[in-house]
Amino acid sequence: MNQPRPASLVERIARSIPDPVLLFIGFYLIALAATALLGGTTFVSQGPAGPVEQSVRSMLEGENIRWIFDNALLANWLGFGNGVLGVILVVTLAIGVAEHAGLLGALIKKAGRKVPMRWMPLLLVFLGIMSSLATDAGYLVLIPLAGLLYAALGHNPLIGMAAAFAGVSAGFSANLIPATPPDVIVGLNAKIFAEAQGVPFANAEGVPLNAATMNYFFMVASTLLLTVVGAWVTKRFVAPRLAAQPWTKPADLDFGEFELNAAERRGLRAAAWTTPLALLVIAGFALGPLASFTGPDGREVHPFLNNVILLISFYFVAVGMAFGFASGKFSRLVDVVEAMTKQANTTGYILVLTFFSYNFLGLLTYSGLGAYITHLGAQGLLGLGLADNPMLLLIGFILTTALINLFVGGLTSKWLLLGPIFVPMLYHVNPQLTPDLVAAAYRVADSSTNIVTPMMAYAGIVLAFMRRYRPDLTIGDQILMMVPYSLCFLVSWTLLLMVFFLFGIPLGF
Repeated sequence: MNQPRPASLVERIARSIPDPVLLFIGFYLIALAATALLGGTTFVSQGPAGPVEQSVRSMLEGENIRWIFDNALLANWLGFGNGVLGVILVVTLAIGVAEHAGLLGALIKKAGRKVPMRWMPLLLVFLGIMSSLATDAGYLVLIPLAGLLYAALGHNPLIGMAAAFAGVSAGFSANLIPATPPDVIVGLNAKIFAEAQGVPFANAEGVPLNAATMNYFFMVASTLLLTVVGAWVTKRFVAPRLAAQPWTKPADLDFGEFELNAAERRGLRAAAWTTPLALLVIAGFALGPLASFTGPDGREVHPFLNNVILLISFYFVAVGMAFGFASGKFSRLVDVVEAMTKQANTTGYILVLTFFSYNFLGLLTYSGLGAYITHLGAQGLLGLGLADNPMLLLIGFILTTALINLFVGGLTSKWLLLGPIFVPMLYHVNPQLTPDLVAAAYRVADSSTNIVTPMMAYAGIVLAFMRRYRPDLTIGDQILMMVPYSLCFLVSWTLLLMVFFLFGIPLGF
């Protein structure tokens, strides 16, 4: 009988870190105590119109205790950031229709069977990156199918699974399609973090940002870069090492699983016909009731961009329904509702996490403690003489976030933890470090090290998939396999961001 493998130092450290929900509860209690100790402290910070004197409120005084209770449910949770939670849920429900209809899995199957082996790593990394539209589809569909495809072609399945895993997880933030769930989560919260501390939500030229598309141009370039880098790493480092290692074909493995069946082919044809119709409807809205216009104050108003999340959600519902009904996955409209319900079941943790994190953020803002921490951090960075070196500040933030990601998983939880501090802090140290730039830097760091930490939510699931072909594989083996991807993604992606920054290339629109 095999003896349990002793946990590595990284695993022991990772397991000792509490769940993010517990972290935010602890932070909330610490913040309460800190406001009591610092109550009445005054300081001067930089506001949009110049220096502003602020003070820290003690949240343990009667009036402020009433504020905590009065705002816990609506203002500090459901209404936080003008309803950011609702926007996240809408995107999740829309993607759920396409995912549970089977559309995403069918697209992966169709693409995989028509590509020559020399291009397979490129395809798998690209599909993995694009799967951030629906995270579960990437981890639960693409990665096992990649192994199945490589096994069917007589190659070590772990090669294909590693390439797919790199795209799905290390390339999580990149995409060719705007307003993906990461765009929405990071962008809308960046707006909240900036405005709460008096930081203009605008780019370096002073143009107001659209939360869902402020990093779009950078993410398109990132998709192309990471696809090429991921394929190169697979061919240069991963494939040569794994090709010589033994693997076993499971007795229950059916290579026919990778073939499109007749129902899926019908569904894809229906989705293909629905796509131009859906885009025509969206174009009608963009040119009609949602067209840009000049407001009474002379400013340009862009209803289409303001509602791009809802319009993209409409597209996924339309093509998902077309595929589902044509393939037989859906037979009644209530099946569409059930698909949304199943997807909504995956958001339970988000609801719990945001209740505590958003109340914590509300406390930081109302008490003035967040502004005070930002003030102290900015003064500390200024004392280091880094105000004139925005690139060093940005690289330092990327490396710090990448390191933290090894021990604290989850894009949302870390952004809610780091964003309220670093978005205003870096701007106050150097106004060139605008919210969109800091958000892009965060996404580079957060994604790149996802594949080399046991704290990543799907690490164990991916390990289980890989063990079908190599039962003795350990989490350490898996991490070692993915290290080349992580390092190459982090370096190349950071360099790309530096190019955008140095040459003043817009990150988005």
